[in-house]
Amino acid sequence: MKKLISLFAAIVLVSGLTSTAKAQTQGVTTTATGSATIVTTLAIAKSADMNFGSIAVNATAGTVVLLPAGTRSATGGVTLQGTGTGVAAAAFNVTGLNNATYTITLPTTYTITRQTGTETMTVNGFNSTPSSTGTLSASGAQTVAVGATLNIVGGQVPGTYTAAGFPVTVNYN
Repeated sequence: MKKLISLFAAIVLVSGLTSTAKAQTQGVTTTATGSATIVTTLAIAKSADMNFGSIAVNATAGTVVLLPAGTRSATGGVTLQGTGTGVAAAAFNVTGLNNATYTITLPTTYTITRQTGTETMTVNGFNSTPSSTGTLSASGAQTVAVGATLNIVGGQVPGTYTAAGFPVTVNYN
C-alpha cells in the first residue's frame, strides 16, 4: 500500500509540474479619431489674352519677347510696329484658400497659325509673375501674368496668327 500511495503522490506531483500555460483569451482594444479638412477649391480663370502686337519682319528671322509686365522687345530682322496698342501679356485670376501657396505650370511650346493659311509661328520661353510659385492673398486671390517669346522666320507671311488657348495649370502646394 505504501507503494501505491507513493505512486499516487508521484503522479499528482508530475501532473502539477507539467501543467501547460494558457494564452490570454481576451483582446485589448483602443480607439483612434478620424478627421478630414475640406478646403476651398483652387480655381483659375483667364482675364486677358496674350497679344504680341503688330510686327514687321524682313528676310532675317527674329523674335518678339513679351514680358509678364506687358512690355515687348525684338531681336533679329523683326521691327515692332505702332506704340504697342493691343500688346498684352496673358493674365489669369487664381482663387482659393486664403494665404495658400500654389505652383504654376506653363507650357513649353505653343503654335499659332495664320487664320487664312497654313503658316505657323512657335511661341516658347513662357514665364510668369509670380514665377513658379504663387501665394494667395488674405482674401484668397492673386493675378498671374504670363509672357513668352514669339519666334518669327525670315519673310514670315503677313496675316493674323492665332490658335486655341494655351494651358496654365495651378495646384496647391
